[in-house]
Amino acid sequence: MRDNKGLRGLDDSSTGVLRMLARSPLPLGVVVLLCCTALLGACAEQAVNAEHLAARAGLEKRLLHGEPFEHVIYFNPASGSKTTLHVYLSGDGTPWITRTRIAADPTPRNPIALRLMAMDPSPSLFLGRPCYHGLAHANGCDASLWTSARYSEAVVASMSAALRSFVSQTGYRNLVLIGYSGGGVLAWLIAERLPEVRMLVSIDANLDIDAWTTRHGYSPLTGSLNPARRPPLPTTIAQLHLVGEADQNVPPSLVRAALGPPDPHIVVAARPGDHRCCWEGLWPGVLADIRRMNP
Repeated sequence: MRDNKGLRGLDDSSTGVLRMLARSPLPLGVVVLLCCTALLGACAEQAVNAEHLAARAGLEKRLLHGEPFEHVIYFNPASGSKTTLHVYLSGDGTPWITRTRIAADPTPRNPIALRLMAMDPSPSLFLGRPCYHGLAHANGCDASLWTSARYSEAVVASMSAALRSFVSQTGYRNLVLIGYSGGGVLAWLIAERLPEVRMLVSIDANLDIDAWTTRHGYSPLTGSLNPARRPPLPTTIAQLHLVGEADQNVPPSLVRAALGPPDPHIVVAARPGDHRCCWEGLWPGVLADIRRMNP
């Protein structure tokens, strides 16, 4: 199985360490040991980043049961609306370590979606994917669920079931789904299953996974669902799709092509930045857009 991202899937710090070691005059065995140590440190940092960020933001961590997977969630009950809940979904994280080596833990090293949620004054929920956030070895988990089948029926069904359970427990009647990168793919696929969804917001989302893998020469995501091949979402669901003007991973042209002909119910907005840069600085303005489109 070929990779999707290679070393680009690593965070900046661990990639730098590996490049430094690759140039090292040390014996190969020592270099391998140091590489493994660096990677283990990076894996440990994944959970620490999310945990520390959630703690600083005062978010409640829970474990929520889906069908059949468990999901780590972070919840901010906040004040304000008692009926509307903003639901954040993360990107793909690190499915691969190299072009041929699958990651043991795909959890994002830079939890952009969680960072954006921490800035949101509205009641909000971060819904973790199956097998992410320390659950890679939980029952039913295998590497396909964060590689080729990362947007599969099993993943979408379990996340939908978990969110449905949370809504039933808390009483929220209106959902705004906010997905970053691959989380935007999942947000679309969940939106068509839950009648409580009032708005879909995607950020640099690869909404046509076939066009995306072809563009980059990645392995096809066999077993995954493709939003571009699904029926259109109901017009009762407002849509805001945000893309970085300089994004080379998911360029604006890919998003526009995935959405098809212009639709008055769908807003596509190109903003400064690339796939990772600058969304936190833009987020207060985006939240104002969300409130305006979903009062």
